[in-house]
Amino acid sequence: MLTGLRWLALEAKYLDRAASFYRQYLGMPELRTTEDEVAFAAGDTELILRAPSGVPRGGLHTHYALSTPYGAYDDWWDRLSERFDLVEHQFGDARSLYFYDIEGNCVEIGQRGQEGDGITGIFEVVLEVEDLARAEEFYTGLGMEPVSRGDERKRVRLSAGPFDFELWEPHLGLADARGGVHVDLGLSTDDPAAAADTVAADALSVESLDDGVRVRDPDGHYLTFR
Repeated sequence: MLTGLRWLALEAKYLDRAASFYRQYLGMPELRTTEDEVAFAAGDTELILRAPSGVPRGGLHTHYALSTPYGAYDDWWDRLSERFDLVEHQFGDARSLYFYDIEGNCVEIGQRGQEGDGITGIFEVVLEVEDLARAEEFYTGLGMEPVSRGDERKRVRLSAGPFDFELWEPHLGLADARGGVHVDLGLSTDDPAAAADTVAADALSVESLDDGVRVRDPDGHYLTFR
């Protein structure tokens, strides 16, 4: 049902400072700048920094993962280790590094098999949820498949094909990361109305837009289907 991640929005208390941080340390192409937003390209996904100026807001203390080709990873490590105390974890044959941005989001850069160099996409977003079973039921209703769980059921990882969601009950994860609150996400789907109808009974709100449908999940995260 879901075919891609269109955007991830993060709230920035001081937009100019946050945008400067991302320009300096991650160097992603800048797509647009307005009074309230700065959008960067992470492959085909937009990473949006948003001032707290309306609803939906961007996410707070959100852990998310950027992809980079295997051969580019060491360059990221060398560049970022000069400024940050990096944490590294290995997942099979892939490595990931973790550091924090100026707004307290835990940024992961992980090895993936894409071609190119630099940042090639966003492959994971972590959402904080109050009731893990309820949240899992909501997101599996959108066609996501559970692929792993925490030993004490504090988290579940769901695959939506080209990207993953992790749903976390409140706790500290790897690199002391936390799941994001009131996260705003854009999701690609062949039929936005059908996707919204699938979860409408359990959603806090459903809003028709000119170019899609926006749903608010039971934990207050916004999903816009386009």
